[in-house]
Amino acid sequence: MTRGQIQYSPDGKPGSPNDGGPEFLVVGKLRRPHGLRGEIIMSVWTDFPERLTSGIQLYVGDDHQLLKIRSLRQHNQGFLIAFEGYDDREQAGVFRNQLVSVRTDDLPSLEEGEFYHHQLLGLRVIRDEDDSVLGTVVKIIETGGANDVFQVRSEDDTELLLPDIESVVLDIDIERGEMRVHLIPGLLPNE
Repeated sequence: MTRGQIQYSPDGKPGSPNDGGPEFLVVGKLRRPHGLRGEIIMSVWTDFPERLTSGIQLYVGDDHQLLKIRSLRQHNQGFLIAFEGYDDREQAGVFRNQLVSVRTDDLPSLEEGEFYHHQLLGLRVIRDEDDSVLGTVVKIIETGGANDVFQVRSEDDTELLLPDIESVVLDIDIERGEMRVHLIPGLLPNE
């Protein structure tokens, strides 16, 4: 599974109000200017940092200001990035603490069986044994370990945590908006 940060709309809900899916995904956060030539430190929040190169267009801030990368180089755990038309420290400083996004329609294709997190949020979770609806995926918790965990909320507001492992997650069908699962012992509190 591949992760991606969702860009939230002004009302705090993920996604774009037009088509039901997010229009932008966050790939990093600008920190502070570095040096005198318009570079700014950027923390990287993407699994595809190699796609960030000179000439690529990014969207910065809440208003998604379109900017083109002038230069980019590795710096500690992130990058030093400079944008065309912003050539000194003060000009770059206007982007301090802003999020950097890409359009979801510009994302690279993934391998079979891999999904972006924004594609999984909102999926209906169906128990394979009896076709009952357990709820919808409301959050994906990255554990830093072997697998992520899906937070599922039912209509009566109870929550269920499902590990993203083959014995639990049997099938994901993005087109149908469904995740089919098998509940192993210990996943439901009353079983």
